[in-house]
Amino acid sequence: MPAEITTPTVYLRPSKGWIPLNLADLWAYRELVYFLTWRDIKVRYKQAALGILWAVLQPVMIMVVFTVIFGRLAGLKPDAGIPEAWYPVFSLAALLPWQLFQAALQRSSVSLVGNANLLTKVYFPRLIIPFSAVAAGLVDFLISLVVLFVLMLAYGVSFSWNLLWLPLLVLLALMTALAVGLWLSALNVQYRDVQQIVPFLLQAWMYASPVAYSIDLIPATGPWRLLYGLNPMTGVIQGFRWALLGSSPPDQLMVISIVMVIALLVSGLFYFRRMERKFADMV
Repeated sequence: MPAEITTPTVYLRPSKGWIPLNLADLWAYRELVYFLTWRDIKVRYKQAALGILWAVLQPVMIMVVFTVIFGRLAGLKPDAGIPEAWYPVFSLAALLPWQLFQAALQRSSVSLVGNANLLTKVYFPRLIIPFSAVAAGLVDFLISLVVLFVLMLAYGVSFSWNLLWLPLLVLLALMTALAVGLWLSALNVQYRDVQQIVPFLLQAWMYASPVAYSIDLIPATGPWRLLYGLNPMTGVIQGFRWALLGSSPPDQLMVISIVMVIALLVSGLFYFRRMERKFADMV
């Protein structure tokens, strides 16, 4: 007779004291991460007349607006060493990481409430939901990056080995979105006001980041520049412009931004895991 196959019984109990992060579960459930990410991508463009073209039109249209208002009317100039004629490329090089961060944060902040049916019926690591929401933005970013490369060629911008740093800078932008998204998604389960605050927060955050203007406008001496570096996207945008256009290399602002991202991410992970036991009851 064939040997009897027994299925192990798994008991789910709430943790006590310091809750372990159990990040290895993300790898164990990697197929679920893939399917949720792909689902978010398909839903975003389902029944959209222009489809994936929105990934190109949005940053290009904003670049045109920035060029007319800030470049022409306000007379803002790019970073030192970058020709004024390159302002469209200068602004688009900042818009791509910003829109990657903005879209990822918007999706991740409401991801738990949007997947309430999964939270209340099936067990899986809840970290997968905001993680997949953040990862879904990579498709749009890669398509927009091709447009940026074409624009750089049109303006005669030369490529350098600094481009090899782009993957790490993209990772830093995604980590920033995930770090803030963990806090907001967990808070949004308990306080639905959060999803109303996020658009205002992102709008104010964009103007507090060097997207349309040069970081050279911030005084190099004094406390303002260090305070400005507390914005994690400052280092990301500064790094992108350096890698793509050869502007001023990252300085202490990048270090401050990386420290802020790590602090936000670690604290966000622990807060998310602490609130995780209540998600199914409150969602």
